[in-house]
Amino acid sequence: MGAMAAACALALIFALALTRAAPAGPRATPAGQPVSQAAGTDAAEDCDAPEKQTLSPSDADGRTIEEIKNRKGEKRKLIVGVDQNSYRWGYRDPNGGESGTLEGFDIDLVHRIAEDILGDRDAVQFKAIPTDQRIPAIQAGRVDMVVRTMTINCDRIKDVAFSAPYFKTGQQVLAPKSAPIEGYDETLADQEICTATGSTAYAKLEADKKAGRLPESTGIGTTVPNQLDCLVRLQLGEVDAVVTDGALAASQAAQDPTVELKGEAFTTEYYGVAMRKDADDMVRRVNRILVDFREDADGWQASYTKWLSATLKGDPSRSEPPAPEYLREN
Repeated sequence: MGAMAAACALALIFALALTRAAPAGPRATPAGQPVSQAAGTDAAEDCDAPEKQTLSPSDADGRTIEEIKNRKGEKRKLIVGVDQNSYRWGYRDPNGGESGTLEGFDIDLVHRIAEDILGDRDAVQFKAIPTDQRIPAIQAGRVDMVVRTMTINCDRIKDVAFSAPYFKTGQQVLAPKSAPIEGYDETLADQEICTATGSTAYAKLEADKKAGRLPESTGIGTTVPNQLDCLVRLQLGEVDAVVTDGALAASQAAQDPTVELKGEAFTTEYYGVAMRKDADDMVRRVNRILVDFREDADGWQASYTKWLSATLKGDPSRSEPPAPEYLREN
């Protein structure tokens, strides 16, 4: 238990340091978020099955891929926005020193993409991107893609292009084991909930509160740049619960034995690789890679078993996305 406490303390210190180092900008003012980044349930009226709005697979190189391949010397790398503090998704090996290796399910997928496009799984420049900066980083050309537990939804496909889904999850409540909270229900009355700025979790809470599906006394004003910051707030007693993707919540519960998932997932969501709207050749290529990633013995299942099986109770069928459909024509 001493080792566990020490590990949790180190995680807390690291997360607080990340929070302080986060770039300036709107933090706890969700009302100021661009509509395109606040993906709520109401957005479903604007499109049908956003996870299917992607292009068919192709091995062909196009303008986007050629530009990456033509980078010279040390710059000939795939530039990818990732997380570096989501346990078992994208995080630094705590035993790896100051420049510890990035590891996790998302990181495995990035290496697979780099190997296919550039012939070298390590030809990657990782950039740590806060939750609310994923879309701006793509639009500004700071990254070629984002692989960061990013939910495909109707608002986001207006701003970026997505691959086919590579993971299935849903929003869930994380709270202390001793808390009276039972799930996403009336037990959230008089409770303060933390979410990441620009996340689908916040948009769901906001939409449900406006529609009366969430108790009026539930507080949803605490938002943070990165999801792990919510776990820190919970540990410090500044909030009563966290709402995030169940896959991420399970990893956070694995980091802190005093918290647990409360109730079942109350949405169905899919993670996708996000790219520029005009990067059609990249979207098609990534979709081709995902087909192989799901079928190969050392692909999706192997990565799930290595990183997520323990935290998600070992049942991959609940997380594996459906067979992809490619309904986007251009």
